[in-house]
Amino acid sequence: MAEGDSCWVAVLVGGVVGFILVVVLNHFWPLLFKGKGGTVPKGSFGWPLLGETFSFLKPHSSNSVGAFLHDHCSRYGKVFKSHLFFSPTVVSCDPELNYFILQTEGKLFECSYPKPIHGILGKVSMLVAVGDTHKRLRNAALSLVTITKSKPEFLHDIENIAIQILDSWKNKPKVIFCEEARKFTFNVIVKQVLGLTPQEPETSEILEDFLTFMRGLISLPLYIPGTPYARAVQARSRISSTVKAIVEKRRARRRNNNDDDDDNNNSKKNSDFLEILLSVDTLSEDEKVSFVLDSLLGGYETTSLLMCMVVHFLSHSPAALQQLKQEHLKIRSMKQKHDHLDWEDYKKMEFTQYVINEALRYGNVVKFVHRKALKDVKYKGYLIPSGWKVLPVFTAVHLDPSLHANAPQFHPWRWEMIFQTRAQLGSCNQSQDPTCKKFTPFGGGSRCCPGSDLAKVEVAFFLHHLVQNFRWKTEGEDQPIAYPYVEFQRGLVLNVDPCSETTM
Repeated sequence: MAEGDSCWVAVLVGGVVGFILVVVLNHFWPLLFKGKGGTVPKGSFGWPLLGETFSFLKPHSSNSVGAFLHDHCSRYGKVFKSHLFFSPTVVSCDPELNYFILQTEGKLFECSYPKPIHGILGKVSMLVAVGDTHKRLRNAALSLVTITKSKPEFLHDIENIAIQILDSWKNKPKVIFCEEARKFTFNVIVKQVLGLTPQEPETSEILEDFLTFMRGLISLPLYIPGTPYARAVQARSRISSTVKAIVEKRRARRRNNNDDDDDNNNSKKNSDFLEILLSVDTLSEDEKVSFVLDSLLGGYETTSLLMCMVVHFLSHSPAALQQLKQEHLKIRSMKQKHDHLDWEDYKKMEFTQYVINEALRYGNVVKFVHRKALKDVKYKGYLIPSGWKVLPVFTAVHLDPSLHANAPQFHPWRWEMIFQTRAQLGSCNQSQDPTCKKFTPFGGGSRCCPGSDLAKVEVAFFLHHLVQNFRWKTEGEDQPIAYPYVEFQRGLVLNVDPCSETTM
């Protein structure tokens, strides 16, 4: 071999060895961290670079903690260190620490999702934004939800779409319920956010791009033409363009109708999210478009999954289903046959709320959230080093038998006493709520999902018509599986049978 070739080989080998050493040292160096005034939790880091990520993400039933958490909590306790998503991480299955992390958002901890997620969601998405940007977006969301949730128009839209979906079942012996639930939630959120009906061409365009967007959100983050990730980024761009066009049409219509009293009255009637959003001066144009996309994402996937879990768990709990049906028959008996449900009816759906809360606790729509320590944080003898990722795991708390009696069982009646206690505390004392630390299905603190109340209304109204008009059985064994995102492997196939006397 020539002397020059030998030199190049030596350089290449040296470079490879050097790279490997850097990766190994970068991986294991945090294990040597010794802070002042506390001890980094015990744990293991696994393989260089990948750490224990694959073990952590191993699929398991969503109403269990999975082998990884069970093993690590048994060995190291409810708070332990690991190496996940290319970063040294503290994993918390402790309700007190989880609550502390969620309540100190922006002070000690900060939302920190992997960078590829930002590429799909956008830089000003409420899901990844931090600081003042997140505060402005969240305040706008809370304002819109407060204005919307009890409005008759919104409630009528939910009920009408639910009836349309269930009407389509009458000649079907079976349905794939996950598809039906997604159809329902998408039609509701597109109607409410953009004022679009299922028949309008923009609706099908948005849905097609949105499904591409959703597939990319859970794909390998490689921006190579043709990959699901690249297609998702492109789909988001197309959705943004469609939404901007709808915004411009609405804005132009408002200008044209500005001096016309009759048209103004019609505009007021069409008071969907977008109509109200256009009046918000604190958000930029890009933030308003991103807000619409966030609303579509939250209103579509999370709500439909909650519906699927409720229907699945009820199919295995005849007593709960029967009590739920009796509650809704009683509500319907006090109304004329074709009367719409209203906010007062919703407030009477007490057992429905127990069922929904229990499905959230037992099924775990959201397994964990990503945070990053902004500084060295000391908590009960633990030290969480600055820059480390932190994962509060909600599933472990929801299924902890020391916090919930008969935790591995679907038991809606556990919520009766809790709701009575909440009523006694009143709205001014929610910090004393006995469940605030052990039940966090929608997160907590300044990042608690602003649309959670809307999701519950949608599920409750759909159940109102479902339990009165259909009997159903699940086909085969189909469990909600956490990947960590949760889905039913077979789509939750239901054998459905119309009741002899329907109320629709």
